This record gives sequence, C-alpha cells and structure tokens, in this order.
Amino acid sequence: MDILVADDEKTIAITLRDDLVQAGHQVTIVAEGIAARDELDRHDFDVLITDIKMPGMSGIELLIHLKERHPETEVIVMTGYGTIESAVAAMKSGAFEYILKPFFNEEMIHVVTRIAELKDLRREKNQLEIENIELKEELGQRYEFDNIVGRSTAMRKVFDLIRTVAPTESNILIEGESGTGKELTAKAIHHNSTRKDGAFVAFSCAEKTPTLLEDALFGHEQGAFTDARSRHIGLFERAEGGTLFLDEIDDTPLSFQVKLLRVLQERTIERLGGEATISVDVRILAASKIDLADAVREGEFREDLYWRLNVVPVKLPPLRDREGDVRLLTEKFLQRYGAGRPYTITEKVVERMEGYSWPGNVRQLENAIERAIAMAGDRTELREEHLLADRFRMAASETESKVQTLKEAVRDAEIRTITAVLKFTGGHKAQSAKILGISRKNLWEKMRDYGVES
Repeated sequence: MDILVADDEKTIAITLRDDLVQAGHQVTIVAEGIAARDELDRHDFDVLITDIKMPGMSGIELLIHLKERHPETEVIVMTGYGTIESAVAAMKSGAFEYILKPFFNEEMIHVVTRIAELKDLRREKNQLEIENIELKEELGQRYEFDNIVGRSTAMRKVFDLIRTVAPTESNILIEGESGTGKELTAKAIHHNSTRKDGAFVAFSCAEKTPTLLEDALFGHEQGAFTDARSRHIGLFERAEGGTLFLDEIDDTPLSFQVKLLRVLQERTIERLGGEATISVDVRILAASKIDLADAVREGEFREDLYWRLNVVPVKLPPLRDREGDVRLLTEKFLQRYGAGRPYTITEKVVERMEGYSWPGNVRQLENAIERAIAMAGDRTELREEHLLADRFRMAASETESKVQTLKEAVRDAEIRTITAVLKFTGGHKAQSAKILGISRKNLWEKMRDYGVES
C-alpha cells in the first residue's frame, strides 16, 4: 500500500519507514503538518500515519482536512500518554486506530495489515455488487423480456431480434404455434419501440366476417347500418401514434385482405358509411399460428399482403424446442399462482415435465401449474397426475386410435406422401406424378378419392 508518515521525530519516522518498506509497502515521510497536508492534496495515499502534535498543523486538523477530501484514506494516529483525550477525539473524527508511543514497529505493521485486508474486502464487496447489478440487468433483459421468460438458445435469439427490430418502424409478422406467446412478444416489441408512449391495441381476427372486421378496425359513421345509432371510432384510429397488433391474421377472409392491404399502402382509412379519408399513423404487428407462406402457396392468403406484413419475421419456437425453459417457467408460475406458499415439485417429476412435448406450449404449462396448485389442498408438493393430466389423457386417446386396419394404414401413408410431394412441387400435378412414379390420371384419382387439395 501507499503510506504517508507524518512525524517530527525523525528517528521514529525513518525506522518506521524502513520496516514498512520491508513489509512490502511504499512509504513517504514528512516532518510537519503543512507539508503532510500538501502531500495529501497532491497524491492519493491508502494510509496516513500521523502524530497528534506536529508543527504547522496538528494531527487532528490534518485528519479532518483529509476526511473532507479523501474519506477512503485510513488514518492511524500516534500519541503519547498525555494526549489520550486527543486520540479519542481523533477516533470520533474518523481515525481507524490510535497507537500509544512508544510502540514496536511490528504493532504498527499489524494495524496496516488489517487496513490492507479491510480494503481488499471492500474492493471484493464492491466488485460483487457491481457484478450482481450487471447479472440482474442481464437476467432481466435476457431471461424475462417483458414477461417473456426463457434462457434457451432459441429464446435468446428471439430476445436479440426484438431488441434489434423494436426501435424501427417496420411491420413485423410474428409466427408461432398456439400458446407460444405471440401477444407477449408484440407487447415487448411495442414497449421497446419509439412508440412506447402511444397506445398498444390488440385485436383478434379469428372467425370474423369481413363486415365485422371493417367495423372493428375502421369504425363506422352514424346510420351506416341498422344499429349504427352513433359514430364508432375503429381500432386504427384508437392506435394512432402507437401499435396495432392483429392476432390470427391467417383467419382473415380474402375479401377483407384486399382492404387491409390498401390501408397499409396508403396509410388511410374510411369509416363504414363515411366518405372522409382519414390518415393514420400506426405500426402494424401481425401474428399467425400457421406458416403464412404455406397459406400464400395454397391461395388462402394474398401474397402482396403477406410481403407487406412480413417485413421482419419473428418466429417463436414451441416449448418442446426450448431446452431448459420448462424448469424456468415452472418456477415463475409457482410464484405467480402459489400465493406465497412454498409449493415444490420433485426432481423426478420436473424431468418428466421436461420430457413432455407440451403441444399447447407455455399456455398449457401455465394451466397445468395452476390446476396442480388448485388440486393440492393442504399439500405443498405438487403431484404428477395433476401436472401432466393432459399428457395422460392424450396418451390414452392416442392409444385408443392407434389400431388401424392395413387398408387404413396404407391410405394414411398415401395421403401423407401425396400431400408432401404436392407441397414440394407447389401443387404441380405432372411433376408430382413423376416423383411419385404414377400417372397423372392415377394421381388425380387418388387426390379425388382421398380429398387431397392441390
């Protein structure tokens, strides 16, 4: 450590310096208080060893001066028997220790060693606190991104993509199986975008007629239809300056897709029954539970609208492909639904949960935890039959339907093969027949008999 010794008794100062240097420290000595003050102002020392009584400035004055400017520097005060009161005053002013003269230098070296150990502990503590803060920030960003929990490689890629695309104005298409968290992902994108202070408006397009979709999204004027007794503001206008999330976009009818495409191109809407053109400033996030490109190939979704929505694709992995996330999500849901009770799951059951495919994804896992807690009664250890009830029911159903006649098995195999080849060729029948090794007529007959669409 770097030490300043301030003492007007030259013999004490020099011998103390020599022993401290031999112990591995760097030492500077001064003979009076003003010189010590100037030295402290010029250089950062780890320790000041000062006599109470010195010419120019007393040890107490020097201590007060130092603590005002460099409170991290520790001070050891040397004093005689006649100045004990001053030593006590020094301790109250922030001195680390006082030593009575005369003393053995080993005693001073021991105190300096204690200070060095204390400083090391403080540095380690500060470093741990910094690392803990950084770790919490990383966990917050990487493992729980706006309520999307995950630490698997697949989810880390999703988090990184969200951070990259959220600040842009690009339309985003979120694709994933039911229960993978598409709306949570849309909210994460919104809350990390420049539009976060604007509204986030979510709307499900599932099983709605074109008229209902237009009314909900574009609004209507009074008298537009029989029950239109007043003006209705649509979701595009409600989301002005913010984000509109269109869930289940794959369920929209083709006739409505044409109108939605025009809105995305022109950034204007017209309310039902109205004539005014209304400009809208809205970012569109859409979600689909199927691969929308397949729907385009099958003629069920407009290709031009697909490319308008799919400026940036975000594909959410199913839970079965998120290694380690079942355990992490289970812990979160135990906290959410446990109401403060310490519910546990045995390691054996957790491993079985990790081995299950979870076809309903995160939503199914969440329901399983909530159900198991509801069924637990006074128990705090959750039971496998409650956590994996869906698996047992599905396994029983699969077992009942597994037995087929040979004719049924051949039929199913042919349907799967024909469907796969047609998908590969984009519905080209001549090319598909050639790959299958049958005539085009034979292929057409099988497609007709099996009800296979091209």
